[in-house]
Amino acid sequence: MVKRCAGLDVHQETIVACVLTGELDKKPESEIRTFETYTKDLEELHEWLLEKEIEQIAMESTGIFWKCVWNIIEDEKYEIKLANAKEIKNIPGRKTDVKDAQWIAELLRCGLIKSSFVPNVEIRELRDLIRYRRKIIQEASAEKNRIHKILQDANIKMTTDISDIFGDTGRKLLEKIIEGKEISNEDLIEVTAGRGKASLRGKIPQIKEGLKGTTRAHHRKMIKLIYEHLKYLEKEQDEIDKMINEACEKYKKEIELLDSIPGINEESAKAIIAEIGTDMNQFPTVKHLTSWAGMSPGNNESAGIKKKGKTTKGNRSLRATLNECAWSCVRSKKNRISATYWRFVKRMGPQKAIHAVGNLILRLCYHILVSGIKYEEREKEDYEKILQKKKEQRMIKELKEKGYKIEIAS
Repeated sequence: MVKRCAGLDVHQETIVACVLTGELDKKPESEIRTFETYTKDLEELHEWLLEKEIEQIAMESTGIFWKCVWNIIEDEKYEIKLANAKEIKNIPGRKTDVKDAQWIAELLRCGLIKSSFVPNVEIRELRDLIRYRRKIIQEASAEKNRIHKILQDANIKMTTDISDIFGDTGRKLLEKIIEGKEISNEDLIEVTAGRGKASLRGKIPQIKEGLKGTTRAHHRKMIKLIYEHLKYLEKEQDEIDKMINEACEKYKKEIELLDSIPGINEESAKAIIAEIGTDMNQFPTVKHLTSWAGMSPGNNESAGIKKKGKTTKGNRSLRATLNECAWSCVRSKKNRISATYWRFVKRMGPQKAIHAVGNLILRLCYHILVSGIKYEEREKEDYEKILQKKKEQRMIKELKEKGYKIEIAS
């Protein structure tokens, strides 16, 4: 229990703060004040909390409105707890801003509020960059699809003979289409010149035939607008990549450790660190981390009957990254993680099996960051012996269930 604590009910325009002070065996003294969310008012709130010698503060994770409050009142002199709004919901029929602030303060005083994980400033800034980079890549992919759609509308069959129309050759041809020029054999020979384009040079007649479409001025204007936006997005991505590399300079060791796990490359390691940080003391056990990330199955039991439990929403960005790493890893059958997938997929299907593999990868990340030891794969022969032994045990169990008596020869 806490002698001096405060509960904050955070909104977009106002913050209601309730301070409880006094001995634990007596009814506490309560003081309530309302502040606006301008910077000068938040600084005034910070000074008031310091003046009251507060030990702990709790507030709801209300949208993004809690972030500006956290950034200003964060101080080493007291502990701030960010609570899940669902877990500290007030009793129905007692819903006012003042009563919400009092309820949060009373829960905190009794030690009934669990703190959500909030990383330090450097990790939060890296997280913003990584998530924005993902959005930029998604937007660029959408623009590429729009160009594909317009080319098909104009009956230009570039994709039939050119695997990637946004490579060097494809971009040169797109620029010529935008200019409205007729593409001759000499132009095709010029754009396909160079190393690594021998296969394209053999397809020049087919490429020329595919470029004979019903291109109108409208098509050229649309392709130009979208292509210019695509180049702008790619330029933005290059700038963001530079900023991410600068921010990750201090995490080189951790990135190298995570990069040793099958399925995780340098970019994935940066994304994982941006979500969970590098200090695993924030999570008491690996189960706390997997539950927070939304990678653990939910509990759904009633009257002694266990029902199907769904996973929580958790951290969607982290979950997407882990699933990408899992899909990348299972393409190989020469590691433990891949073997886990092929064992699970038989009884739960590919999507759930990939989710389980993502859970395994996250647990490996946790133990590697705690121990500081790189991931090392078992020797192939040892691993095959383990799999063979498990297969034999499973077969013996099935035969015993059918009534057979098994005698294992020494």
